[in-house]
Amino acid sequence: MSIFAKLFGKYAPKPAEGMKYKIKLPKGSLPTYINLSPYYRLAWKVMGKKAEANAKDKKYAKLESDLIKAHMLVRPQEYIAYMYFTILIAAIAGAVGGAALIILSILKLSGTTEMLMVMMGLGAAILPPVALYLILPSSPGSKAKKRAKDIDAHLAAAMNFIASLSSADVTIATIFKELATREEYGEIASEAEWITRDTELLGKDILTAIADASKRSPSTKWQEFLQGVITTATSGGRLKPFFLTKSDEYEKEEKLNLRKKMENLGLFAEIYVTVGVAFPLFLVVILAIMALINASSSAMVVMVLEVTVVVMIPMIIFVFSYFIYSTSKEV
Repeated sequence: MSIFAKLFGKYAPKPAEGMKYKIKLPKGSLPTYINLSPYYRLAWKVMGKKAEANAKDKKYAKLESDLIKAHMLVRPQEYIAYMYFTILIAAIAGAVGGAALIILSILKLSGTTEMLMVMMGLGAAILPPVALYLILPSSPGSKAKKRAKDIDAHLAAAMNFIASLSSADVTIATIFKELATREEYGEIASEAEWITRDTELLGKDILTAIADASKRSPSTKWQEFLQGVITTATSGGRLKPFFLTKSDEYEKEEKLNLRKKMENLGLFAEIYVTVGVAFPLFLVVILAIMALINASSSAMVVMVLEVTVVVMIPMIIFVFSYFIYSTSKEV
């Protein structure tokens, strides 16, 4: 609200009944609207009534909270409709694919055995919808946890930024506004952006906006920090020493976490040398010696060698590469 409105707002004429207030945006900026994607709109048209009826089910009690923490801008009813529609599409596609495989087995148009084709058909018909039924309800919670990890990973750097601005006597509202423009701080910038939205667009005071942000944040550390800001401000304390203390605290925690992750990387490397290099090498040598000693079982030994070389070794390399990559990425 402008200074003029604060001083002379009580003398301004009251808007007529039904009149809507308009918010003046900065020059060049446009308001953004939450629009559902075409797939979500189609899912709502098909499954909207069923989703509305089942939205109050106990198993969806945490769905709204998870959607907010994951920053998924859809209502719980719309997400439930999306789940039902996706499972329905998967069931139809799986049934068509499974029926095709079973028909091929009946007509004997494939070189695969009939029993195997029937099992593949049943698996294609049953597994996709069952997997989606188990995965989709927990997807918002998983995205919220991923956001929490991102916030915790950038917390030390963001706290240094906040402490630097606080040392220059910048107000807390301006600090969060500046933090919202810094994409290098990941999801913390998104959290700060929502705080700025609450203060500048919705008209909330900064402490109320921070309290609301604390409630909807997926990160426990970020929640504790925001609660600390509220407690310090309401109790008459100074925020500058609080920010400096938190900056040192999170920086020390970050160093300890980096040390643990580096130790885990070293442990993974040692395990890989043992399981991924030494074990397959000894297994290949032993199998080759067994083939030489017992010629009658050479065909079986050759098959085991092929499975070891083609399946087991690449799988071991992939698993360890994934763990090392994910750990090193956090580092």
